[in-house]
Amino acid sequence: MSKVKILVVEDEAIVARDIKVCLNKIGYDVLGSHSSGESALEAIKSEKPDLILMDIMLKGKLSGIETSAAIKEKYSIPVVFLTAYADEKTISKAKVTEPYGYIIKPFKEIDLRTSIEMALYKYKKEKEKELNTQSRLEVLYSMNTKNNDFIYVKSNSRLIKVNNEDILFVEALKDYVVIHVGSEKYTIHSTMKEIAKKLPDNTFQRIHRSYIVNLKQIKAIEMPNLILEKSSVILPVGGSYKEELFNKLNLV
Repeated sequence: MSKVKILVVEDEAIVARDIKVCLNKIGYDVLGSHSSGESALEAIKSEKPDLILMDIMLKGKLSGIETSAAIKEKYSIPVVFLTAYADEKTISKAKVTEPYGYIIKPFKEIDLRTSIEMALYKYKKEKEKELNTQSRLEVLYSMNTKNNDFIYVKSNSRLIKVNNEDILFVEALKDYVVIHVGSEKYTIHSTMKEIAKKLPDNTFQRIHRSYIVNLKQIKAIEMPNLILEKSSVILPVGGSYKEELFNKLNLV
């Protein structure tokens, strides 16, 4: 059984060292420690931790709360806050990012272990619930395979009907895909390949390994990018997808 991989984000060098020693002693795999939110966000791209211990009061441009919000938006990784500030104002700000726990400094080894294990357990149960919901969603997808007008997506435990014509583009994000619909976006546990099967191929086209675009939403193409009509979002066009894209466009 592989060790749990943990990333530490703490700007106090002595505290960061003590945390690393403690985590190693308990049996976790410490990927490293970072003193700023910016550095941590860069590391996450390649390190892929199972859990992040985050100091709330970082000294860099990004606070721990802001860094956690960025992680929540881009990745599916549980964050446990480290803080010496247990006042109501700080906790209220932190709650917005929906962390998986808090550890008050100074802490004991048992506090660290308990908080981490509870966070991992909560995260696991949430993922299992999402997968169960996704299975039900797949049934709905299957029921509508002959209907090219709409799909259903999960949003806050609800199933939302989305008209295909309103979809701007679909974006791959690790083990998830994000369906962009106007100013709204829906994140679901799926693959680009599976989503492509549910969308009408005469309207939607894979333009990059990370993007599927609604052809009707394209405003202009300036290779290697295209610009969307309503949002002016710029998306890259992968070289291997260029020919198939152009074959589908109504060129004159």
